[in-house]
Amino acid sequence: MLRKALARYRNALVVIGVSVLTVFITVQLLSPSPAPNLAKLNNASRVLTLNQSWAHGDVIALVRHVERCDRTNAACLGPQDGVTVLGETVAQGLGNEFRQLGLKDVDIYSSDLTRARQTAEAMFARTVEAHSWIFNCRGTMLRDVLKHKVPGRNLVLVTHSECMDDLEAGMNVPTDTTFGYGASLFIKADGTSAQPQMLGYIETKDWGSIVPHTALPVSHGFEASRL
Repeated sequence: MLRKALARYRNALVVIGVSVLTVFITVQLLSPSPAPNLAKLNNASRVLTLNQSWAHGDVIALVRHVERCDRTNAACLGPQDGVTVLGETVAQGLGNEFRQLGLKDVDIYSSDLTRARQTAEAMFARTVEAHSWIFNCRGTMLRDVLKHKVPGRNLVLVTHSECMDDLEAGMNVPTDTTFGYGASLFIKADGTSAQPQMLGYIETKDWGSIVPHTALPVSHGFEASRL
């Protein structure tokens, strides 16, 4: 009797099983992917896109401030709400990486908090214009960065991890990445499409691991940095 009952419902069970599997696969395929880590070899094509887009002035980069003074026992650079002496050194190295990309056609702003201003000044060896919207960003980061992006000019914002998360949320990208001090998040915004393209992120310690541009296919005759 049990065998007969199983035989009777076997086809129905197969259909149900296939349906469940189909739904699962569809959900997985349609689920948005997290921001890719550009230091991983399988993201080399995105590194090439970053170089090409930067050459065109189509990139927005969000950089998290470096090590906070008020969350460590390390020596402070200045005020308690600023960064550490070690953080300043890290920021200077990070600035060198951006110089490798090229700073000819770049607009640079920072949050008006001390730690962001100090990071920006250490990175670029000059005073950087500060804005409150680069910190007060809840629900508005994507809108504001696109509003301040000038066609043909890259935009670099020294900001905070929560604002980087907010940008990801605005782009419907999962915000499960924990951005470390000095992490850089890149998006492409060329003005030709309503939705910018997520390129990925680089942690401060990983810049040296990026696949060199010379190892990637060359197109359009672009000269780019060692990125």
